[in-house]
Amino acid sequence: MIEWMTCSTPLGDMLLASDGPALCGAWFVGQKYFPSLEGWKEQKNELLEQTASELDCYFKGQLRCFTIPLRPQGSVFKQQVWASISEIGYGCIVSYGSLAEQLNSGPRAVGAATGRNPLSIFIPCHRVVGSVGELRGYAGGLDKKETLLKLEGVKVRYGIATSRN
Repeated sequence: MIEWMTCSTPLGDMLLASDGPALCGAWFVGQKYFPSLEGWKEQKNELLEQTASELDCYFKGQLRCFTIPLRPQGSVFKQQVWASISEIGYGCIVSYGSLAEQLNSGPRAVGAATGRNPLSIFIPCHRVVGSVGELRGYAGGLDKKETLLKLEGVKVRYGIATSRN
């Protein structure tokens, strides 16, 4: 049984979902690819409360690495993409092309898998950018992607992420 709750963030409400021992979903309410909640139960649990607390600390600049156990659901390829994204450090950016090269895949396939990331912020797909740093493809909206990058100290001007401040 998937349990879920919403929590407030400076970027809007997020829906957090847990399968019990791990976080299996974190979406901005209303974002692209927002899940159907059919068969899920609105129920706070200890893991979801801890997740909300860690998100609060992240947005306050007090947390750079989450401790929540994650269990995203997806194909083997998506799992590989998400695992690679999870290795991108706080305040760092990587291009879709670089990820594709690392995974022996094409940038479009990597972009599609990135867009279906069910754990926004926790699997930091906001750190994946176009070939020259342009902000592209964030299911929560490019405004949120830009804000998250700036929160982490990435310099963003005119829709291009260039480096840490």
